Amino acid sequence: MERTTAGWGSGLLGVIIFSGSLPATRVAVGGFSPLFLTSARAVIAALLGCALLLILRQRPPARTDILSLAVVAVGVVAGFPLLTALALQHITPAHSIVFIGLLPLATAIFGVLRGGERPRPVFWLFALMGGLSVAGFALWQSGPSSLTGDLLMVAAILLCGLGYAEGATLSRRLGGWQVISWALLLALPLMAAIALATLPVSWHVITVPQWSGLAYVSVFSMLVGFVFWYRGLAIGGIAGVGQLQLLQPFFGLALAWLLLGEPVAWSMIAVTGLVLICVFGARRFAR
Repeated sequence: MERTTAGWGSGLLGVIIFSGSLPATRVAVGGFSPLFLTSARAVIAALLGCALLLILRQRPPARTDILSLAVVAVGVVAGFPLLTALALQHITPAHSIVFIGLLPLATAIFGVLRGGERPRPVFWLFALMGGLSVAGFALWQSGPSSLTGDLLMVAAILLCGLGYAEGATLSRRLGGWQVISWALLLALPLMAAIALATLPVSWHVITVPQWSGLAYVSVFSMLVGFVFWYRGLAIGGIAGVGQLQLLQPFFGLALAWLLLGEPVAWSMIAVTGLVLICVFGARRFAR
């Protein structure tokens, strides 16, 4: 019970950190191309992860783990950041929440397929209700959609769900921060080559907020958040803890209210309450 509670606490902290990812990405793509942003954030995070591995003298992963680390790298190091950055050129962050609301369900499905978990049938009812609540709220709040942007977000969600489940399974053996660090290191040569090939033409036109967006997604979204997230999934359960992602859009909106003074609608408070019920219900029946 204590491990499960610790897992949910760690997962919640990861979700709070991830909540700033989409807004930061939206700001950053105003000054950087999606390819450079994706590769640069991975390179910066990989260098930090490499330093941690060296300082703490971590053993290299076994050869049998390389394929799984490659899946993590494709899913969360390259695939999700690149596809969301491309999608945000066609849709708004508010509309992207429609798809982020389906990420917990995708994570749970891959948790069954890759992690061997077997949640009870009632769990799926709460997971589906939570996902539809977030997606419905976002669809009601968002502006016009784009088929290109929507398809990119669907692909991003599938890759991210797979990367989350695969990374959580590996974390049971290697540790949470070790998994993301090794995955980043594995992707470093390719990401560095892409970054060099897509360097901005003019650096002086890049604004401070755009640099800040790059810094946030590099340090927090790409590394620090995963330290807590993978630990939470590993010890608390992939399917159950994954449902905490349902709260991510509302944390993001709360940050916008706190930092930017954006208004909070009554509908947001009502849907947040419904989502909380779904998250606690999913936790109850996750195992």
